[in-house]
Amino acid sequence: MDDLAIDVRNLSKRYELYAKPQHRLMQMLFRGRRQFFGEFWPLRDISFDVKKGEAVGIVGRNGAGKSTLLQIIAGVLMPTQGDVTVRGRVAALLELGSGFNPEFTGRENAYLNGSILGLTRAEMDAAMPEIIRFAAIGEFFDQPVKHYSSGMMVRVAFAVQVQLSPDVLIVDEALAVGDALFQKRCYQRIRELRERGVAILFVSHDIESIRTFTDRALLLDKGRLAVVGPSSEVVLAYRKLLHDEENKAKQGEIAEHKAAIQARTASMQAEEQAAKVAETAPTVLEPAQAEAVSSTVSEAVEKALDQPHEDTRFEFGSREAMITDVTVFDGHDEECTTFYTGDKVKFAVKFTIREDMDKLYVNLRIRNKEGIKMYSWGTFNQDAELMAHKRDGFIFWDQKFRAGEEHTVVFTMDSCALGENFYEVQASLIHQQSMNFSDQAILHWIDEAAFFMVRARVDTHFFGGVCDLHMRADLQSAGCVASEHIA
Repeated sequence: MDDLAIDVRNLSKRYELYAKPQHRLMQMLFRGRRQFFGEFWPLRDISFDVKKGEAVGIVGRNGAGKSTLLQIIAGVLMPTQGDVTVRGRVAALLELGSGFNPEFTGRENAYLNGSILGLTRAEMDAAMPEIIRFAAIGEFFDQPVKHYSSGMMVRVAFAVQVQLSPDVLIVDEALAVGDALFQKRCYQRIRELRERGVAILFVSHDIESIRTFTDRALLLDKGRLAVVGPSSEVVLAYRKLLHDEENKAKQGEIAEHKAAIQARTASMQAEEQAAKVAETAPTVLEPAQAEAVSSTVSEAVEKALDQPHEDTRFEFGSREAMITDVTVFDGHDEECTTFYTGDKVKFAVKFTIREDMDKLYVNLRIRNKEGIKMYSWGTFNQDAELMAHKRDGFIFWDQKFRAGEEHTVVFTMDSCALGENFYEVQASLIHQQSMNFSDQAILHWIDEAAFFMVRARVDTHFFGGVCDLHMRADLQSAGCVASEHIA
């Protein structure tokens, strides 16, 4: 227990929703003997802990209860049920700058914010040079904050918060408004705090940050704790949750469409049958005939309603097309799992078409063993480049595919620029509905589709870092230029 910075047990939060203002007064007068409000539970029975020096991410859709959970841990809200134990001083990066006085300068607000956080005047005087340096807003620091942009207020507020030397740091999308350089400095400072043993709770919709920045993660769904585990597995579960919810919505639309077709078809059949009855002697439909009339539905709609195969741990999708194999080859088309920087590497993605389609996008992602996405690229990237530059070439996106066909796309790195590491290949088939990259539907996604190792030739091609940037060194002296470059 001494190693725990945060201990949450059976935590629940309830809000009381009153339909009319007078219902609040009636609730007070009746002293709980009657209930005049509706209940909304943003959190239900949440339990987890965070160790000192551990970074834990929290993911979930909007309204899942993430911000409510952080506010309770930070002491801003009180829980309805359960217990929360936080050991040490808490710095909460929640709604940064929201408490600033618009008439005060940045410096005055920094002193005010510091005093609220429990820092003495002497401590703030000592910390002020670092606050000014970190905020990096120049002469605006001594101007009223009503003239600040939202990003400038976040800079000042963050700079004050990290002077607390906290034991627990809570971050809730607070860095989203900062520019890229400021975000880099913030992440660097957060890493420094973590190395000093500070426990970190980190909420972000950027799942790449969750996957690479945290050790473990929690997935909240409709106020309940759905998954707890290593960040990579929780991120996968979150992606699958988003896909399943999107698929349910589409299935609902299809079901409505099916019902409308059934109604129209039954109506048309009934009208045709009535017309035939009017032309001939009166007849009565047999039960089997009536059932046949009412069950006539478009074949295409029935196909769309086919149940997808059961998902496995590392794959998901609607599966109108399916990846059947991903293989890594060397420059001689031999299967290979170990390469050196500069080698030719090929990735063959074999897939089967289950329904007629076009606008298909085959994509690869490469991650190192730390989970960092090194590269993401696919056929649509190549198509978009050809179309943008109006160059002639085969446009994969325009290709028509028929059910039952099998195809293979080969991705080639002519000269591998990756550094020494162990790499995972993720592969996906996507229905790219328009030229907008966000307008996509996942047909089949596979994590850990293949693996390969990259090594370095220490004697001839050695460098540090995650990839080879192909630098060269030039010696420039007075009167001459000497160049050292290996092609």
